[in-house]
Amino acid sequence: MELSVLKIDGSESGKKVVLDENIFGIEPNDHAIYLDVKQYLANQRQGTAKTKDRSEVAYSTRKLIRQKGSGGARHGSLKANIYVGGGRVFGPKPRDYRFKLNKKLKQLARFSALSYKAKENAIVMVEPFAMEAPKTKEFIQILKNIKAGDRKVLFVLPENSANIYLSSRNLPEVKVISVDEINTYAIMNSYSMVMVDGVQDILSSRIKR
Repeated sequence: MELSVLKIDGSESGKKVVLDENIFGIEPNDHAIYLDVKQYLANQRQGTAKTKDRSEVAYSTRKLIRQKGSGGARHGSLKANIYVGGGRVFGPKPRDYRFKLNKKLKQLARFSALSYKAKENAIVMVEPFAMEAPKTKEFIQILKNIKAGDRKVLFVLPENSANIYLSSRNLPEVKVISVDEINTYAIMNSYSMVMVDGVQDILSSRIKR
């Protein structure tokens, strides 16, 4: 797939880049994407949810009514879950939700997500640029110039840039990351991708065969 590299004013720079077919042109594997996104979201969970069971509730253990002869069900304590304030049955306990995936499967998932973006013509290439200071208004103008869209945009840089990141931080529809931070969830959670020229070469150099 061949893309024209744009300047930040929206005009063409005259340079064209060819995206690696092994990354942007594979047959997407939906199950690999599902597993990688599931792992990413699971890893974000704190796992600190906790409720008290009947052994932890602070209530008297006095027997409420006699065992037989009342005509009703037998009850032994106000700690039972059927009473207001009683312990919860099978409530959540602190746990670790993280799980592992093979590196090659995660790579397949990323490349599948990138291939979907390429098939949808949702990738924009821009030439490298720098911002002298954090300016959100300038960054918004750049996005308009290159026609990145007004819905969720993933902006991928070859390396971290504090000024570009700070310029986008207040924009809820824009996420700026470096190529080191690229992941399947971020790709699939965006409608379009803006890649700074050079990102595609870094991705190609990191293919694990």
